[in-house]
Amino acid sequence: MNSKNNQINYDGSILWRFSKKFQFAAENIIPDPLVFCLILTLILFISGIIFTDTSITNMLKYWYDGIWSQIAFAFQMSFMVVTCSVTAKSKFIKKILKKLSGLVKTPGMAIIILMIFGYVSSFLNWAFGTIITPIFAMYLTKRIKGLHFPMLVASGYSTMILGQCMGPSASVYALLASKDHFLVDKIGVLTQNITTYNPMNVILWSILAIGTIILTILIKPPVNEIIEFSGDIENDIEIEEKIEKNNFANFMNENSTIMYLIGLGGLINIIFTFIEKGILGSLSLNFVIFIFLTLNFFLYRTPNQFITAYRNNLSLATDVMIQFPFYGGISGMMTNSGLGVLLVGYFTNISTATTLPLWSYISASILNLFIPSQGGQWIVQGNILIDAAIQLKANIPDVVNAFVYGDEATNLLQPLYVIPALSVVGMKLKDVWGYMAFIWIFWLIITSIGLVLIPSFL
Repeated sequence: MNSKNNQINYDGSILWRFSKKFQFAAENIIPDPLVFCLILTLILFISGIIFTDTSITNMLKYWYDGIWSQIAFAFQMSFMVVTCSVTAKSKFIKKILKKLSGLVKTPGMAIIILMIFGYVSSFLNWAFGTIITPIFAMYLTKRIKGLHFPMLVASGYSTMILGQCMGPSASVYALLASKDHFLVDKIGVLTQNITTYNPMNVILWSILAIGTIILTILIKPPVNEIIEFSGDIENDIEIEEKIEKNNFANFMNENSTIMYLIGLGGLINIIFTFIEKGILGSLSLNFVIFIFLTLNFFLYRTPNQFITAYRNNLSLATDVMIQFPFYGGISGMMTNSGLGVLLVGYFTNISTATTLPLWSYISASILNLFIPSQGGQWIVQGNILIDAAIQLKANIPDVVNAFVYGDEATNLLQPLYVIPALSVVGMKLKDVWGYMAFIWIFWLIITSIGLVLIPSFL
């Protein structure tokens, strides 16, 4: 009996052994994110020529035009990542994380607290959740022994992704709630109580959220395979540059009054925007970035601390800034060649009113690998899915939700958004990709079943 228990402990749980098969693939097959992006570019370029009537020169033109179509968005995303990272690494947030980690007593409790924390922070903003969750994981693994840090990072990242399926700031939910979206003539305005917070979505999200927590707890590695975070949290999180106030210039560089005045101006604008548009109506991408930017004027009390924090975090945006234009090129080829319409059309043609949400989910999952932007992907898929839903008399909110779940789920396979989180904790994609893929398989099974069965009970 003791021998059997020792063997189980040595090998880890069944789920652990299964997850390791994915990690083997991550270490030996999956390339660096930029290479992944370039390979997708070549695959789509060749596919566009083979499966559509598009010529080589036109595919090259679509690729070139697409690159420059994403420059503004690439800057927005990069600035958001850096700004949210600066917020997450501030002294104030660090104190909160220390206090929270002090409440944890066991590995199981640590996983539960981490993932609930991740869901809540992702509701506030996906970039903030992406950065702050692995930082919290560092504190937890320093305090509680027996936590496998790569798995914590992967599971924490999954909370950000799943959070967007219930968060009010998700692109499609916010778009359909506006009065001037491009499908308004077909479906009208769909407020978020109809899309985001309808019973089907709440039930499916709850099953996935709770199930992912349980899954993470049950993945128990053997003691000899546990990888704990071994870095210096204080030095990794915050480096302050101190300057003596020996002249007027340095006095101004260390002056907190300037920061508070600018922060106050930002705070007044935030309040007026909430009053004018309401909380949900205000949450545009630029406004969310502005909230965190304003917060940083209060968290970093001097101009020197403020700019030093931004300098220290700029590297987190490198992959986003470089790769987003290339994904813009991929999106340009996918959209203008007709390949995206061809792909989505295939799935809608084999659908019924009952199965349309499922095929919407699968087509969105595939398309997201090539267009990792929910808004950009909806431009390609939205019109086709809504036309199919109207023709088949399918439930339109269910189709929209299925699209969002598909778009978000394959962010576990598509490495673009996890890069800033990995940079914060000094890890590489291959360290966590296998666990992310394992979670994706779980989501694929549960979501596919849920999209078909749950509506039949409502």
